[in-house]
This record gives sequence, C-alpha cells and structure tokens, in this order.
Amino acid sequence: MEILAGNVLIRPWQPADAGPVYRACQDSDIQRWTRMPSPYLLRHATSFVTELSPKAWTEGTGAPLGVFDAKSGELLGSCGLTEIRDGTGEIGYWTAPWARGRGVAATALRAVAAFAFERAGVHRIGWRALVGNHTSRLVALRAGVRVHGRTRIVEGPGWADVWWGTLMPGEVTPQTPAAYAPGSLAARRAAVFSRPQPRLPGLVPLRAADIDLITAACRDQESARWTTVPVPYVRADAEFYTLRHAPLTWAAGEGAVYQMVDARNEYVGTIDLRLTAGDEAAAEVGFLVAPWARGRGHATRTLKSLCAWGFEALGLTRIVWRAHVGNEASRRVAEKAGFSVEGVQRAGCAQRGERRDAWVGALLSTDPA
Repeated sequence: MEILAGNVLIRPWQPADAGPVYRACQDSDIQRWTRMPSPYLLRHATSFVTELSPKAWTEGTGAPLGVFDAKSGELLGSCGLTEIRDGTGEIGYWTAPWARGRGVAATALRAVAAFAFERAGVHRIGWRALVGNHTSRLVALRAGVRVHGRTRIVEGPGWADVWWGTLMPGEVTPQTPAAYAPGSLAARRAAVFSRPQPRLPGLVPLRAADIDLITAACRDQESARWTTVPVPYVRADAEFYTLRHAPLTWAAGEGAVYQMVDARNEYVGTIDLRLTAGDEAAAEVGFLVAPWARGRGHATRTLKSLCAWGFEALGLTRIVWRAHVGNEASRRVAEKAGFSVEGVQRAGCAQRGERRDAWVGALLSTDPA
C-alpha cells in the first residue's frame, strides 16, 4: 500500500531503506526522544526494515511506515502505528534532520491517521511523548490530537514523565489551526522550551552544588513566615526542588525556576516565573532571598531581568506579583522593579492549610522599562 499526501509518499519499509534510516537515526534528537537503541548501528536499521517491520504488518500488531519525497524518493522520516490492539493504534513519528521545518511530520500524521481510521480498523489513536519533546507535541496539536495531560510510565530501568493524548475519527485537522501555526505563540514557546534553560543577568538554573545553601535559606524564620516552603524544611525538600521540580517545570513548558547569584556567581536566593493556566498571556513571579544576602538589591535586579525575558521570549503581556499583606520587603522589591500594586485580595494566598490576605500587583509589557 502507498499513501500520497501532497509531495509526500508514505509506504511500508523496504530493505533498501536501511542505509537512509541508519543515517537519519544518528541524529541526537531522534535518539533522545525515541526508544531506539543508542548508539544506533546499521544492523539495527537493517533488522527494523527487514524483520521487525514486516513482522508487525503480518501479525497485525502495527503498521510501520516510511515517509519519502514523492518525486526524488528521498527519506524524510517515519510515521506509523507502533502498536495496534483492540481497535486502538499508538502513533509514532520522527523527521530526518535534513527534512525538518517543512511540515513533513504533520502532513504524514494526518495521512496515516486517515489510513488507520478508514482501512486499518482503528477507531482510536493514542499519542504520547516524553515531557520536554515540544516539537512532537506541536506536531500532534497541529494534526488535531487532543493532549489530555501528563502521566508517568516505566521507561527502561526507571520511569519517565510523558504527555499523552488521543485522536478520534473526525478530529483530524485538514490544515494547521491558527493557534499552532508557525509564528504563533505556541510555536514560539515550543522553540524556547525545546532548548536548554538560558542564563540571564544575575540568574542561573538551579545547581545541585547549592542544595545545602538552598536548605539553609529556606530554614530561615522569615522565609517560612512569608512563603509556602515546608516547615520544618529538610535537605530532601531542597533536593526535590532542585533536581526534580525545577527541571520538570522547564521541560513541561510551564515556567522557569532560577537561582539568584551575586558577582562571584554564588547562590543568594531563588526566583521563578510560572505561566498562568488558562491565560496564555499571563504569568506569576515569586522569589526568596537568602538571609545572608538581603538588602543588597539582588531580588530587584533579577526580578527585572526575569520579567524582561518573559515579555521578550515568551510573549507575555502581564506578570503578577503576590505577597502576604505585611510583607513589606517583598512589596519594596516589586515596586522598585516597576510593579503597580493593585490592591488586596482577600484570602488570596494559601499557606500550609490556611488562607491569608494578599497584596496583588502587576507589571505589563507596555509599562515603561
């Protein structure tokens, strides 16, 4: 069988495809985000196109397909059903590095989904990708996949966080929705969060070497009084925050967690920017300055730096600051950074099971720099 979708030809794998598959799969991103062996050898590609793929077709357990240029026959990628069971197919795809940026994956996904629904007896398609694979997620959204959330699965000797979604008959989009088109805010943020978290003026991603300092800062009485850090605060809390929470926040595209550093590149506090669920143009900031570094302007400088990055890189238009009523130090930092205090939100903050009144302020992208 063959599927022709515009300039793309989709067909089962053939023995002659082993060489191009081997060459494409040397790509670091393909090896990072898929389950293929690493290092990927020519024998792996040969086994895939001559043994594993035909066997899946014969037994009806999958429909592996290659994606090629319809005119030249050049390999462009892979898009097929990696598993078929009880009327449900799991879709998987990758694009060769030399074919990226041309919409190949979304075109192939739409065509394979139509084939699965119409000719393969599939009535539901499942999709999943490791959290952090924003390119795959964007392709899925462009083709009509509904991303439902995040879960954990067994992956090799451990476990991994994955996004998951489904595609049903009638949901395949013939064209890319405007919300996910090239140049859209979603595409812009996918590009940002696909890259390593950048250093900013006075800010670096959290470092494992500073876990003891983070622990000490969060054990401070003033830190406990005005923030939501656990009480008592133990080293395991700092380990989770540094090694798990902060990296996953970035990988999921939900925001950025940083540590403030002084001129000697030493830890002096933490600050984070969290995207607001349900409002793609808004985010909220929070910060904590270590007791030994207070009163030196670190929070004001880094708050300005982080907000400027949020407006420029993430396309935000409103960033919210919130603090318990009475936290004069936090309020001074926010006002020095340009935030306008808008009022008091009654019971606006939750802290260890209790509600507290909160000052609320905001900085807009249109405010004077």
